[in-house]
Amino acid sequence: MDKPRLLIIEDDEGIRTQLKYALRADFEVSTAADRPAALSVLDDVRPAVVTLDLGLPPSPDTAEEGLKALDDILRMRPATKVIVVTGNGERQNALTAVQLGAFDYLSKPVDTTAFRTVLQRAVYLHGVEAEVEQNAETVESASSFEDIIGATPRLREIYAMVTRVSKTDATVLIQGESGTGKELLAQAIHAKSVRRKHPFVAINCGAIPETLLESELFGHEKGAYTGAHIQRKGKLEVADGGTLFLDEIGEMSLPLQVKLLRFLQHREIERIGGREQIKVDVRVIAATNKNLKAEIEASRFREDLYYRLSVIGIDLPPLRERGGDIILLAKAFLRRNSKDRRRKLRFSPAALSAMLAYQWPGNVRELENKVQRGVIMAQGSFVEPRDLDLQPAQLPDENASLREARGRAEYQSVSESLVKHRGNISQAAKELAVSRPTFHALLAKHHINAKDYR
Repeated sequence: MDKPRLLIIEDDEGIRTQLKYALRADFEVSTAADRPAALSVLDDVRPAVVTLDLGLPPSPDTAEEGLKALDDILRMRPATKVIVVTGNGERQNALTAVQLGAFDYLSKPVDTTAFRTVLQRAVYLHGVEAEVEQNAETVESASSFEDIIGATPRLREIYAMVTRVSKTDATVLIQGESGTGKELLAQAIHAKSVRRKHPFVAINCGAIPETLLESELFGHEKGAYTGAHIQRKGKLEVADGGTLFLDEIGEMSLPLQVKLLRFLQHREIERIGGREQIKVDVRVIAATNKNLKAEIEASRFREDLYYRLSVIGIDLPPLRERGGDIILLAKAFLRRNSKDRRRKLRFSPAALSAMLAYQWPGNVRELENKVQRGVIMAQGSFVEPRDLDLQPAQLPDENASLREARGRAEYQSVSESLVKHRGNISQAAKELAVSRPTFHALLAKHHINAKDYR
């Protein structure tokens, strides 16, 4: 097995030689004495781990050159783990380096045992993250359905339901909080149906004034009312042969509900101001964030229309109930929004914890918006909670942060491997190059139930 590659950046020749000799049994070691030489070696060798002395020439008494080197390294090789080495009196510089993306720091004189432990941890995380990144698109594909991303058991049930429903022309009622992806689910039903080559037309019943919604749906004849200078087809006619998606159906007025019910019964429309009965072949999918049964009790929604619409009912769970899907979605949004950045962005462990702890009242739409904000606001290689406008889940000490980073990487690797292999423990363990007992230990450690991924 090839040794992991290590680059030691140190201006003191004696320390460079000492470290190279001490670590050569476990690492393929390269060295550099200053920033230009380090960047040249970095480009050639592509090390997994770099140790960086902040006091580099031409200003060895300050951290300026070392911090510039850190910035260059993370820009050129974002996945590289950088371990900063500083003097005893330079702890603030070391903390600044960690905030800018360094993996860890050690103080001189370096304890060889502690140094080796930190290096091994860095190599481990580098390998895990490389594996996750290599499989990122595969995992996203394995945990997605059309353009919907999710791997929780409830989402898989919905995927199966959509596959069955799409083969029919039954009306579908999708219920869920705002931002859960109701229109995306409607598009998935249309995309898998025999109507996919015909129009998918969406209309938001809550965004159009009641006086205009009838015309939007059914169309009007020329001269039907003031301002109707030409004949106009409604959304039902435009969607002929395809699918009409009625979003926020709970906002529709009672008189208009009657007209929609008549269409669903007879599949005919009459334009406003017209007399001709027009046959329309369209599938209707409706959605709402309201409790329609409560609306029926309050006499704000017709019971007969409810049963016409809900031949098939699908309830989309809120994001806060989707567990690991939060991280899957966040990483997908991060990849999509940071493709044009020179520096590869990642979520810090604190950001991952903050996202899992947050309740997401705006659901997937809010998550996407916060990730977009994070991409814009991030100053280093990591997106932090403040970049996402989230409060940290907790304020751990430095050692706890390192433990959390390792635990998060383990959890991410195990869960995404299970997603990819549909809960097959043997295949997931083989992919991560660990034994089944070790994999079971990881499942127990992180409270993961493999059955949830099948």
